Amino acid sequence: MDVPIRRPLVPLALCSATAQATALAMGDGVPPWTGVVLVVVAVCAFVVGRREGDGRPAWAVLLVSLPPTVPLGLAAPHAWATAPLLALLAVLLPWLVGRSARQQAELAVAAAERVHLRERARIAHDAHDLLGHELSLLALRAGALELAADLPERHREAVGELRGGAGAATERLAGLVALLRDGEPPPLRPQDDDLADLAHRASAAGLPVTLTWHGPSPLPPAVAATAHRVVREALTNAAKHAPGAPVRITVTAAEDIVVTVANPVTTRRRAPGSGTGLAALAERVRSAGGALDVSTSGGAFQLTATLPGREER
Repeated sequence: MDVPIRRPLVPLALCSATAQATALAMGDGVPPWTGVVLVVVAVCAFVVGRREGDGRPAWAVLLVSLPPTVPLGLAAPHAWATAPLLALLAVLLPWLVGRSARQQAELAVAAAERVHLRERARIAHDAHDLLGHELSLLALRAGALELAADLPERHREAVGELRGGAGAATERLAGLVALLRDGEPPPLRPQDDDLADLAHRASAAGLPVTLTWHGPSPLPPAVAATAHRVVREALTNAAKHAPGAPVRITVTAAEDIVVTVANPVTTRRRAPGSGTGLAALAERVRSAGGALDVSTSGGAFQLTATLPGREER
């Protein structure tokens, strides 16, 4: 395990000083330039360990500096016994100090990058779940008002433009969220409301929603989060493409969790969509170990998500 070094020049200086003291203690036969050579060798070893990329210049200086130390082995009879200690102090330890300093710098950069990515993912998650949901409710209310029988025709057109603008804003928000996420799914966290509350809020906004539940409740947290995402995306699509049409939500909790959302296909002009919402939803369901099926038959648009009944560990 690497020991973090906050001030690498301090142990480097200690290594150099100890190596010089060891060389001087070897006797009078040690050349006077030995201390300078040991300092150069220690510095080069440190630079080689510290450099992440091209360390060839430091390696070259290190190799050139080592041969002059050979006379140390001839300067005194006991010099060869001390030579391994000099190699340790002047080469190996400075290299380890430089390597540790490099790793600490890399860890600091990686930690800052992780914080940056987590913050981007948090912003994307909040923007999609909060702003996206409120825009969907705005589209629902506008769709319900557009279908009101007593609404003057001149106001109906304006409300239709409002609904279309809310749908377009939702699409732009989805693009921004995708850019922030860089293709990575947001971290799982508990939902602010359950499926019943989500259906109630949609009904209050003017979209006729019925929820039918078969089986035990509540769902496991991870499955509940994915089911919530499925229903929320289906209600958003219903608000954009079939405003005012009744929506049926059916949840069957057994060995597998099956979430079905169906609404009639409207004959009104459909609001344009990018299709990225359903694609992202299908990927989210697959990552949870399930499958998503989208079909249009019998005059109804139906979205069915099959999820595993137990969380994968």
